[in-house]
Amino acid sequence: MTNPNSPIPSIVLMVAFVAILYFMMIRPQRKRDKADQEMRAALKVGDEVITIGGIVGKVEKITDKTVVVSTTASKNKIEFVKTSIASVSKQSQGGAAPAKEAVKINEEEKSPNRDKKVTPKKLGKKSEEEKAGNEAE
Repeated sequence: MTNPNSPIPSIVLMVAFVAILYFMMIRPQRKRDKADQEMRAALKVGDEVITIGGIVGKVEKITDKTVVVSTTASKNKIEFVKTSIASVSKQSQGGAAPAKEAVKINEEEKSPNRDKKVTPKKLGKKSEEEKAGNEAE
């Protein structure tokens, strides 16, 4: 018969708990960390990245611990620690850098024209004809 004061069942229960903890939490986190480390090691100039702060930009320069990212069409450059890169949204092409003219065309297509002032019809000013028509009534 089994001894009710035996410590073996409690030791087995603790070992099972540690094993479940390892396979449910620790191992998957290590896999994610390894995948993130490989992604950061594979960064290339020209890749479009997203930082942990939500900033989107293209990689301009890479050093051992930092990455310089240009953020807008006006080429604002920000230096980040490599660990602050959350993901790569677009991989750069393997060949030479694209011509500057092609890059300008792509940027113009992506960003809306901010030079024009657009007002909805409901909020817009009434035209001269509508004003004259209201005054006549």
